[in-house]
Amino acid sequence: MADYLEEEQETSSQQEQQQPPAAYTFFLRIMSKRRTWVCIFVLVYAIILLSSWNFIKSVLSWYKLQSQPSSSSSSSYGWPALYASVLLGAVFGLLSMVAALAVMVPATLVTWIAIVVLLAFFGKPRRALVVEGRKITREIVGFVIKILLKEGNLVAAVCAVLGYFALVRKSGEVD
Repeated sequence: MADYLEEEQETSSQQEQQQPPAAYTFFLRIMSKRRTWVCIFVLVYAIILLSSWNFIKSVLSWYKLQSQPSSSSSSSYGWPALYASVLLGAVFGLLSMVAALAVMVPATLVTWIAIVVLLAFFGKPRRALVVEGRKITREIVGFVIKILLKEGNLVAAVCAVLGYFALVRKSGEVD
């Protein structure tokens, strides 16, 4: 009877050692939620936006200086707004690409690992697995860059157009 109790205690202590800590399990549970990744995206975007805030303010102050009636002629009415909106669109496009990259890297890594593990389960030899892993890495990185450029250009274009109309409307209200 005493031997049975000792064996049971040993097996229970071994099971406790094999289980991951509660904090690790909690972290995995949180990171597997989609809303967590959305919050990370918004947080990274906000941090990057705050860090580039001075540049955005300098572009807007340059626009104010250029659009004042005393320094602008009638022929350059829309050009300062166009320049400023293109710069603002480029900044927001870059910001969205960096923020999307912060979310895409972990997702891409999980995809890459899953594909390589599946190839290993199907009996690929190690050398072939390394070659296939390199090919897959090249394809995934190329695909991610294409998506980032498309989304960044889209955000830049939308922000530039909206910025142009907002700046022209604002300067029209001032006059």
